Amino acid sequence: MPSPLLAPLFGSAAMEAAFSDRAAVDAMLAFESGLAASEAAAGVIPAAAVDPIARACAAGLEPDAIGRAAGMAGNSAIPLVKQLTAKVAAIDAEAAKWVHYGATSQDVMDTGLMLQIKAAFEVLDADLTRAGKAAARLARIYRDTPMAGRTWLQQALPTTFGLKMAGFLDALMRHRVRLAEARPRVLVLQLGGAAGTLASLGAKGPEVADRLAAHLGLGFADAPWHGQRDRIFEVAALVTGVVVTCAKLARDVALMMQTEVGEVLEPAAPGRGGSSTMPHKRNPALSATILGAQQVVPQLMAAVAGGGAGEHERFAGGWQGEWLALPELIRLAGGALHHTVELVEGLEVKPERMRANLALTDGLLMAEAVQMALAPALGRLAAHDRIEAACRQAVAERRPLVDILAGDPVIAGAATREQLEHLLDPAHYLGAAGEFVDRVLVTYEGGPGGTA
Repeated sequence: MPSPLLAPLFGSAAMEAAFSDRAAVDAMLAFESGLAASEAAAGVIPAAAVDPIARACAAGLEPDAIGRAAGMAGNSAIPLVKQLTAKVAAIDAEAAKWVHYGATSQDVMDTGLMLQIKAAFEVLDADLTRAGKAAARLARIYRDTPMAGRTWLQQALPTTFGLKMAGFLDALMRHRVRLAEARPRVLVLQLGGAAGTLASLGAKGPEVADRLAAHLGLGFADAPWHGQRDRIFEVAALVTGVVVTCAKLARDVALMMQTEVGEVLEPAAPGRGGSSTMPHKRNPALSATILGAQQVVPQLMAAVAGGGAGEHERFAGGWQGEWLALPELIRLAGGALHHTVELVEGLEVKPERMRANLALTDGLLMAEAVQMALAPALGRLAAHDRIEAACRQAVAERRPLVDILAGDPVIAGAATREQLEHLLDPAHYLGAAGEFVDRVLVTYEGGPGGTA
């Protein structure tokens, strides 16, 4: 759990609210209140017990007090039920007999967690939507803005900044689709009693479970899932994927912000990205925070996965590990995505620097374009070898590639200098970049995961 010193750096207010200690306690109390109402509706407990239990749950309990007692009890549900029972008894002693009737600690905690995850999904979806809107705007504006495509951190061939942003938007839309698909599969009630049979409720168990799921706005489970943690792992994997997508963009932005590159700048704000000693610095602070989260989340996901292969009907250690790893993982995902929204919405793009960087190699970047144009006349391999030799000569003599090519009698016989200059213009070798941008935007404007 981030300290108050780090929470603003690596979290978001909305996600912190969804996964605060208070939210965890309130979610478990929602389970207890809903359980009483569902059991009364099914004829398992007296109807008169519902209102006192609901009133006590609505009044809330102090997380700190529950936490102090949890150290001895072994989990937070045990002291919560004990304190809730005392609170109900102060209202109606008879109703207190029916608190937590037939349920077990894991029912309370797993279902409470699902309510928190449900809230977290709403936060993630809202921020994915915002990030997608900002990315779509940049993709449209810079659809045809050429920049150096880079492989192995070296200039490779021209691409467009619009295509880079369209690729990011495409991934964001897939994450929204994954969230939508995961909701009915993941956000389901856990109610199994001591060993997953609900024997404590007799023949009424399934009816109570169905009523409680509906009461809490969760899905129905065909069977209790306390021993099968695939739903928990799916959540961990989903939010980890969101962080990785955010970190991919953050890495590119940090590299493009380097002084020698200067193709984009993070949003400016007083005090952001500065240095405690160097007044001139404008560091990629948002990107660094996102990348910092990405350094941690794979280990947290591994911890969730490692705890899933537990013993029989209730785990010793694996389940407890989830209490630490999953909330932190979701908080970090929420923070990384929140900062990514801020990054993309305020990103400053420098097309003139992109163009200048394309010219750094005096035409070498465009060697493939010349090769492909001359291949029909010279043959692909012969064109490759001749242009490769010309590139080596241009580097050795520090001359523009067009001068070397125009001076080669074989190449000059196949293309004029004017034609060579046209081939060496990056804007003329962008392939289907514009069409790819358009396809992504069409999907965004009306397809799954887009704005529709």
